[in-house]
Amino acid sequence: MQKSRSIDSVVSVMMTDQELNRVVQYVTASTSYARDTVAEILKTGLGELAAMATCSTRQFERETLLEYVSQWTIKRTGQPETLVREVLGCAGRWLDEVYEEIAKQQPDLLRQSSNDEDEAASA
Repeated sequence: MQKSRSIDSVVSVMMTDQELNRVVQYVTASTSYARDTVAEILKTGLGELAAMATCSTRQFERETLLEYVSQWTIKRTGQPETLVREVLGCAGRWLDEVYEEIAKQQPDLLRQSSNDEDEAASA
């Protein structure tokens, strides 16, 4: 996929620098990983999620999209899968917030799986 904007500029559309720093601090404090490593993983993952929202015309289910973002981040950063998944998992709340913001701005891009809809109906 071609990107017309840098990762930082795309992330800043969905999340302020202050919010991103708060996420980095939270994840760094919750894990044993260096702040720079955590920041690189989060910027890459959140950036790809936001970039897909601004560049893609395909529809994605949440789990598929998040799996893609994990794999993209692993390949892009060169970090081990376990590290990337732990960092992104620790930042799951914020990934969900970015996902929800994308859903509000571009509802045709994202769709819930039928399992999510069934769970919501039974709640």
